[in-house]
Amino acid sequence: MARHEIFPLSRRGFLIGMAGGAAAFGFPRARALADAEIGPSAFEPTIWYGIDSDGMVTVNIIRAEMGQHVGTALARIVADELEADWTKVRLDMVDTDPKWGLMITGGSWSVWMTFPVFSQAGAAGRIALIEAGSKLLGVPADQCLARSGAVVAGDRSVSYADIVKQGDLKRSFTADELAKMPIKPASERRLIGRSADALDIPAKTNGTTRYGIDARVEGMVYARPKIPPTRNGSTVRSIDDSAAKSVKGYIQSLALDDPSGTVPGWVMVFASSYPAAIRAADLVKVDWAPGDGANVSEQDILAHGAKQIADPKGGVLLVDDHGLDAAFRDAKSTLERTYTTSTALHFQLEPVNALAFEKDGVFEIHTGNQWQSLILPVLAQALAMPQEKIVMRSYALGGGFGRRLNGDYAVPAMLAAKALGKPVKMVLTRPDDMRFDSFRSPSIQTLRMAFDAGGKVTAVDHHASAGWPTEVMAPGFMAPGLNGKYDPFAIAGADHWYEVGAQRIRALSNDVANRAFRPGWLRSVGPGWTNWAVETFMDEAAHAAGVDPVAFRVRMLDGSGRNAGSAPNSVGGAKRQRAVVERVAEKAGWGAAMPKDTGLGVATTFGQERDMPTWIACVARVRVDRGRGVVAIEKLAIVVDAGTVVSPDGALAQIQGGALWGMSLALHEGSEFVRGQVKDTNLDTYTPLRMGDEPELDIEFVDSAEVPVGLGEPGTTVVGPAIGNAIFAAVGVRLRHLPIRPAAVLQALASKS
Repeated sequence: MARHEIFPLSRRGFLIGMAGGAAAFGFPRARALADAEIGPSAFEPTIWYGIDSDGMVTVNIIRAEMGQHVGTALARIVADELEADWTKVRLDMVDTDPKWGLMITGGSWSVWMTFPVFSQAGAAGRIALIEAGSKLLGVPADQCLARSGAVVAGDRSVSYADIVKQGDLKRSFTADELAKMPIKPASERRLIGRSADALDIPAKTNGTTRYGIDARVEGMVYARPKIPPTRNGSTVRSIDDSAAKSVKGYIQSLALDDPSGTVPGWVMVFASSYPAAIRAADLVKVDWAPGDGANVSEQDILAHGAKQIADPKGGVLLVDDHGLDAAFRDAKSTLERTYTTSTALHFQLEPVNALAFEKDGVFEIHTGNQWQSLILPVLAQALAMPQEKIVMRSYALGGGFGRRLNGDYAVPAMLAAKALGKPVKMVLTRPDDMRFDSFRSPSIQTLRMAFDAGGKVTAVDHHASAGWPTEVMAPGFMAPGLNGKYDPFAIAGADHWYEVGAQRIRALSNDVANRAFRPGWLRSVGPGWTNWAVETFMDEAAHAAGVDPVAFRVRMLDGSGRNAGSAPNSVGGAKRQRAVVERVAEKAGWGAAMPKDTGLGVATTFGQERDMPTWIACVARVRVDRGRGVVAIEKLAIVVDAGTVVSPDGALAQIQGGALWGMSLALHEGSEFVRGQVKDTNLDTYTPLRMGDEPELDIEFVDSAEVPVGLGEPGTTVVGPAIGNAIFAAVGVRLRHLPIRPAAVLQALASKS
């Protein structure tokens, strides 16, 4: 039996490899969210935090803050093990430096990746403080304990501040000692799992939080780009800036020379103010020779994907079980369906921007970014200078959602600053930003299922084609499959935890998409569309078999074989997924009679990847207006098993936000790629979910002491198929394309009648 896991490298091995192969180099200069300077700490047991003589604990955060309060969650891990006084904990959002290793915020990885490291670091500090504090108290260390920022022995205590000021804190720990450091059992945690105000709220509410768009330096000029007609292959024939010279403050226009190939055909328009740059850019005329993408549209991409699926010789196999073809030959009945999704844009609130300048032989880039370790080598290539001579300063992000995993927008700012010889602040307008977006590729998937004479599922075949962002932007991190390498972030979710007999999964890189634009990682990445297909198909299969959709899923989530799970990240396996399905069905009143044109739909996923599953299930209650085709979501009931929940408030917000994003992608968000450009470039035609359409959310977390896994994206993966399945339950029509527009609902209703 040939099998390949969805993420064949261990996640730890993958991330360690990335840290070694694309480490973030630069010069350290710490920056807090409020841009306050933080002085050196007197006691630094590890690089991850320090304690000063006032007892203030400063936790170094290498993850990007983009509204999810990631610093608070991570700081609580340290503070709990350290037994720190939470009122004396602050955050330092650090700049790039080799010592931090891999700097990335994505994949729902932050808490999962950081938990063991910060737990061990906190425990090390606690041990050192108890040892030093016991000497000050004149009591053996084994008779002391740490509580709320002090070492306590009976009715006597000494604060961490006094220990730092007076104690002999020379204890250090090797990497091996830290790795073996015992951490608290869950029963002894005093901060993890308990609610607390996020540490970054004051700065965000009083306006002192610094975002990339806020960055300023003396003597800088402003720039707005002229975006070429295609993402790839465009070249500048001529520039006519005669009309722009009438704009007060206009400086010049310049075609960028980019050795990295990140922004071919870009023309930068410079001015003394940003309003002047906006006006001048509108007046500059550029004649381009467009790339081949000018001849490519959405239907070309989907048609090519369909051809790829029809050809059994292409693509990369992740799973190819012996006996699959025989199962289909011998099947009593089979089911085959095809599912598609449209281009989906990021539309983060803060448009991409960057401030760049050279100072004392070092190039500084000031911007919000999610994956510094990925873009730094590209910047070095673009500037033709050593990577250690480039530093990225950290800022809060006004929305990321995966767009800022691709730091391509830093390249033109740095090239412009190098060409002009002075600091350049580049800000894209909203339409510029969308035309330059690394959007989610259109996708097409075909699934087949075989049933035996007793109605048991004996085989499932899954083929998926889309643009591959990792292949385009980070090819060194493609994962090995059975017959080649594949993008794990464009197929994760297909290798589900259902017991379906023989299974085959084939991932297909849509090369037409890859050449026409730069595919990107959008919140939930591959599982945002692979699970649309998997969970809609499971619902269709349940109805084809004459089995209740919940019962159908529960029956196949038996935790047998490879779906049993393993330590440390997936203990319990599919049985934990089965538990959230059963619980959400109970919460939602599954099986109860519904009003006319109202229905319940269920879906369940494991979040992002098999190596760190977040078990989640959703029941959507929808009402369909047959006259207008409008789908109203009345309620989303969601149950989540994410292991240990470090920060309950943050966890709830993540699932709420992810669920609403999933709902928006299901019903409202979708553009179209037309002759080299996205059709929608502003929010007048691209219409995400509005506040008035928000449904009731009933979210429950399973109480667990297992390893904490991800929460940023699982909510997005499960809502779309639950809505589609609920529409079928309400009015009996099956929709197989996202987004679900009223016109499609009306057409399906008309076809049914």
